[in-house]
Amino acid sequence: MISVAIDGPAGAGKSTISKIVAKELGFIYVDTGALYRAIGLYVLNKGLDTKSAEQVDSCLPEVKVELKFVEGVQHVFLNDVDVSDDIRTAPVSMAASNVSAIPKVREFLFNLQRSFAKTDNVVMDGRDIGTVVLPNADLKIFLTASPEDRAKRRYDEMIAKGQDVVFADVLEDLKQRDYNDSHREIAPLKPADDSVLVDTTGNTLEQSVELLVNTVRTKLKLK
Repeated sequence: MISVAIDGPAGAGKSTISKIVAKELGFIYVDTGALYRAIGLYVLNKGLDTKSAEQVDSCLPEVKVELKFVEGVQHVFLNDVDVSDDIRTAPVSMAASNVSAIPKVREFLFNLQRSFAKTDNVVMDGRDIGTVVLPNADLKIFLTASPEDRAKRRYDEMIAKGQDVVFADVLEDLKQRDYNDSHREIAPLKPADDSVLVDTTGNTLEQSVELLVNTVRTKLKLK
């Protein structure tokens, strides 16, 4: 099985770009961030503190998170309910950042993430795929862009979904998440030593996808 690990900060377009790249290559796409978002959503709905390891740990036995692929499109199920849309809000994004810093949450999801790479050719994205989840991935890419560029993309996505947001707030939330993700004690966000850095600042989606597809094909010598 061939595995491509794509890490990077919030708003870098990992999910959108990786999904298209996987389709172009004929691989399965695995969005690991969606798993953390699902747990964040559950904790929020329970009214618990997403930063409290004790409170989050206590509810993990009640959680069942699954990724199902419907006609090649990933859907996220939380306790048998499709929450693919519910997990794409600003509060859930921050909750995901908080719960992902909790060791038992990462342990809870670790084997599930790794299992996909054992059965399929995968493009898997997240924040510690190349460093922790798939340290032996065939190709590791660190996808990034400037904070302002990433915030603009996130803002446009949220506006398109009808969410009432202010750009300055989106940028501040993104910077806070960057800090949280890169300073957490467990598996902090950082490029793997052998990763390829890809900066998409100023690129259109089409340009970013072309850049990624060409990088994967060249590095792995794929047709």
